[in-house]
Amino acid sequence: MSARTGSWQPAAIALLAIITGLILTSTLVIINPGQAGVLSILGKAQNAPLLEGVHFKPPLVSFVDIYDVTVQKFEVPAESSTKDLQDLRARFAINFRLDPSNIVEIRRKQGTLANVVTKIIAPQTQESFKIAAARRTVEEAITQRTKLKEDFDDALSSRLEKYGIIILDTSVVDLSFSEEFARAVEEKQIAEQSARRAVYVAQQAEQEAQAEINRAKGRAEAQRLLAETLKAQGGELVLQKEAIEAWKAGGSQMPRVLVMGEKGGQAPFIFNLENE
Repeated sequence: MSARTGSWQPAAIALLAIITGLILTSTLVIINPGQAGVLSILGKAQNAPLLEGVHFKPPLVSFVDIYDVTVQKFEVPAESSTKDLQDLRARFAINFRLDPSNIVEIRRKQGTLANVVTKIIAPQTQESFKIAAARRTVEEAITQRTKLKEDFDDALSSRLEKYGIIILDTSVVDLSFSEEFARAVEEKQIAEQSARRAVYVAQQAEQEAQAEINRAKGRAEAQRLLAETLKAQGGELVLQKEAIEAWKAGGSQMPRVLVMGEKGGQAPFIFNLENE
């Protein structure tokens, strides 16, 4: 009998050690950096969050939910009407993280991270975008995109803060508007281009008219100078010059033209020999 007792004692001790080790192991939980835990005992979440480090928990009757509290990124769509009642659609990339100090409240009210995104962040993004879009027209939303984002960030941060969600940054991934407004923008651009073309044509016409005036003034000035020369010189030198130019214009070939005139500077007489 004693032999049998001695044979099973080592096995019993080993089994007891294993069971003890499992129990001791189940009483320890390790929270890594970038994590936070919520301890639940018999299904009831405890008030104090478990931050990074080693923590003890009751064996068999407790469970620890571990949350990632590092930066998360999700893209969330949103749609709203602008101040001028135009449809405006956007997609936001939202960088956020869960506040470790509020992780217990998040566990109690939202549950998982997926619930946080779908039940809290997505609807609050929609509401915040409505606030930002309603303050400006669709054209202002496009041309003042930075201000639109600032208004959106302010509205979203204030709305999510009470849920223990910290917004780190947002960016507008896409911003689009209705087809009707797109056509209106295109028509406006065409009209502006036509107006600029009309202004250019008018300026060209004005410049051409001014050039014609300047040319007319030049001709008038030339006539005035010619008249003064005729008056001062008796017209002889000018008439000689014009007679020579007329002779050249008719084809300056000698001796088809005979120039006759008295010595003393009188105007030359052009005699076409071909007519004889």
